[in-house]
Amino acid sequence: MDFNLPEELVRMKETIREFVENEVEPHAMQIEEEDRVPDEILEKSKELGLFGLSIPEEYGGMGLSMLGKCAIFEELGKTINGYTTIIGAHNGIGSVGIVQFGTEEQKQRYLPKMATGEWIGAFALTEPQAGSNAAAIKTTAVKKGDRYILNGQKIYITNAPYAHVFTVMAVTDPSKGPKGITSFIVERDFKGFHVGSIEKKMGLHGSHTAQLYFEDMEVPEENVLGQEGEGYVNALKILANGRAGLAARCLGSCQYLLDRSVRYALERVQFGKPIFEQQIIQHYLAEMALEVETLRWMTYRVAWMTDQGMNVIKEAAMLKLYGSEVYNRVADKAVQIHGGIGYIADYPIERFYRDARITRIYEGTSEIQKNIIAAQLKKEYTR
Repeated sequence: MDFNLPEELVRMKETIREFVENEVEPHAMQIEEEDRVPDEILEKSKELGLFGLSIPEEYGGMGLSMLGKCAIFEELGKTINGYTTIIGAHNGIGSVGIVQFGTEEQKQRYLPKMATGEWIGAFALTEPQAGSNAAAIKTTAVKKGDRYILNGQKIYITNAPYAHVFTVMAVTDPSKGPKGITSFIVERDFKGFHVGSIEKKMGLHGSHTAQLYFEDMEVPEENVLGQEGEGYVNALKILANGRAGLAARCLGSCQYLLDRSVRYALERVQFGKPIFEQQIIQHYLAEMALEVETLRWMTYRVAWMTDQGMNVIKEAAMLKLYGSEVYNRVADKAVQIHGGIGYIADYPIERFYRDARITRIYEGTSEIQKNIIAAQLKKEYTR
């Protein structure tokens, strides 16, 4: 098991770290207050290749391994999470479906523009009555000649307001349950496609979420992604593929909070000495450091296993569960260590605290991850 990164990737990691520290983080409060990532940051991100991390080189992307993507996502996690969510969702659930299941014609049409960031990707599964129970979606797709007619709606779709390419799940045969769900590649300008208003969220400011509406939307049959009836299975694979990357972003945020907390504890004086000298503060920091390092090893182990082609359904679920829970615990301790200033919106700790909360919900709740882990354990012990 070798977690060492090639020299080229080490240099890229350093470049991304400098970009985050010098060009993104200084604008974090502006992004938070305006709920918008400046165009110049997104353009620089495109120049650095950050929209093509998951896309193979033959289609204009970087074609990074999962280990490589996690290394980059860890650096991106050290700044405002709304910005990193735009990049993460595009490279994860927004594009991996086309990379994994797309035909050569589909890859040629979509991936080059997605690699440059000209076209942003999004993933549309969740509906008002189908969240964790993804098999309960009601959006329908009826075949008519050489087209499918889609009707229905999706909610909480990340990148929806500016995405051009959507991986959409719809029911093609209601009698077959989950096996009657098919995935489609949908373009923003398809007739009958509408994007709803932007949702106001607790956190992830700068990353926009909206509803999608399909009203007799016409989708060419060549835009079926994978085989008809395999959409539910495809969706689960797409979500599982993104869990290591999401954990890596959580890891970066945790490291940022730990670094800030140690420095603050060394500088903040109470009762005549730095609060770092208080044993309870030392224990908080030790617990944070332990969990951050454990998360780091879990993240890169699952990334390595993924690159080896191993079955990581259980391990990826464990990682997503642990990564999101650790992020929330570390953020909570960071606020406690910083005291009053940690609760003030002018200081970044408060922002990370709010941003952390969604990680236990999106891309599979903590409860669903436990269900997945338990189901895999049952398989292992009843063979």
